Amino acid sequence: MAFKDLADISPREVIPGFWGKFVHSDHVTVAFWNVDAGAILPEHSHPHEQVTTVIEGQFELTVAGEIRIIKEGGVAVVPGNTLHAGKALTSCRLVDVFHPRREDYQ
Repeated sequence: MAFKDLADISPREVIPGFWGKFVHSDHVTVAFWNVDAGAILPEHSHPHEQVTTVIEGQFELTVAGEIRIIKEGGVAVVPGNTLHAGKALTSCRLVDVFHPRREDYQ
């Protein structure tokens, strides 16, 4: 289907405090996150390339040991198989784009 309405997609809490709505194409997954203030993204890696955009709030992101605070309009690129972690310093709205598609978010 070419068109989606996020209002029609139920959010799913993937890890505590991270509520996501997911849209999938044949090759890409887009995740729309509402993140509770103080929520922790444990250090992990995955084979997917990830582009994270902060739409609202402040998110502390660690990529391969480098720590940055990303604010509204900030973008981070996380290569596949790279350790990364994060913490919501405030309530946040984030958008992640993953390539290839995230089958685990189906």
